[in-house]
Amino acid sequence: MADDTSNKKKIINDPVHGFISIPDELHFDIIEHPYFQRLRRIKQVSMTNMVYPSANHTRYAHSLGAMHLMRRAIQILRAKGYEITDQELEAASLAILLHDCGHGPFSHTLENSIVKGITHEEISLEIMKKFNVLHDGKLDLAIDIFTDNYEKKFLSKLISSQLDVDRIDYLKRDSFFTGVAEGSINAERLLEMLEVVGNELAIEAKGIYSVESFIVSRRIMYWQVYMHKTVLSAEYTLMKILKRAKMLSQERDLPATPALSFFLKNQCDFNDFKDKDFALDQFCKLDDYDVMTAVKMWCYDKDPVLSELSNRLINRHLFKIEMKDSAFNEDYVDEKRRKIAALYNWSLEDADFLLLQGISSNHAYHPKKSAINILYKDGTLKDISEASDQLNISVLSQPVVKHFICYPKEII
Repeated sequence: MADDTSNKKKIINDPVHGFISIPDELHFDIIEHPYFQRLRRIKQVSMTNMVYPSANHTRYAHSLGAMHLMRRAIQILRAKGYEITDQELEAASLAILLHDCGHGPFSHTLENSIVKGITHEEISLEIMKKFNVLHDGKLDLAIDIFTDNYEKKFLSKLISSQLDVDRIDYLKRDSFFTGVAEGSINAERLLEMLEVVGNELAIEAKGIYSVESFIVSRRIMYWQVYMHKTVLSAEYTLMKILKRAKMLSQERDLPATPALSFFLKNQCDFNDFKDKDFALDQFCKLDDYDVMTAVKMWCYDKDPVLSELSNRLINRHLFKIEMKDSAFNEDYVDEKRRKIAALYNWSLEDADFLLLQGISSNHAYHPKKSAINILYKDGTLKDISEASDQLNISVLSQPVVKHFICYPKEII
């Protein structure tokens, strides 16, 4: 019987990074598994295509891109003399490949509506453990690196830090597919400047301007793309739809796929994912299509609140949004709620589903998290907020917080 191993060494043409190689049989088998293939059906940037029509790229493509950057980063560090074994390369590569496999459809929207008490990172870890059993413990080291329990801490930092390959890929990829040129970064330059000092990552001093550009690009992308006011309005509308659907599902059956119905009817928590294979398996069947198919059907539901919200999202008849630096006055919010109730002849409780409130915040650079250190030729290290002389990184490191309220445009 012919050995089909060679058939598993694929090359993927990626519009962001060029050719991406699947390095071996283990990577190939994991990528081919339904748990990973599901990521083809989950958009990377949730409802952002409501503003940027081409932003339909997937978490599948992002995961492959992050894997490619991880392998490139390790190749560069090896060339600089840092000892990284083939086993560590494989483990770091697998860890970043699977870092987003725990994302649900529409990402954080799902986490804040029908799945509670568990983060996508925790679900990713549970999925990695399943793969580890399936592949006879070959992901032991990958799990240690993913959970930051391995002695070479810099490998974990390449997965999760303020300058990791995850962020490098999604900033470059998201700016490409949205067309927001200001968000583009020089990924190769950042990787070429990587160093390791005292088991931590650092950037050569001559790469400081690339780091500055990275931080500024991240700020631009958050407020121009991820936290765009129309995107917020759409995401919070979907969140309200799912909350209403979950409430109604306690009383009657709503049309939905089996996987979505499971989460609408059940109050799943962390232990359900950790100890019950069924909950995790149902989650790994959920994708954007489950949600949007249900929302399309709910447009015709007998519940007027669910129907109104669903029609608004499907037809992009989104809510007006107001944003400000401080919290909205409660009297102002109550007035909007009463006007919604009067417009639709609903109770105040039902009207509250058409009144969306939230807070959006972002650190372009967080001074209290793992620092981006700049390495000088004399061996000294400086945090980027102290080393930068062209930009006031200390200002960029301050959180930007905005309060917002959304409501139907029909009310004044």
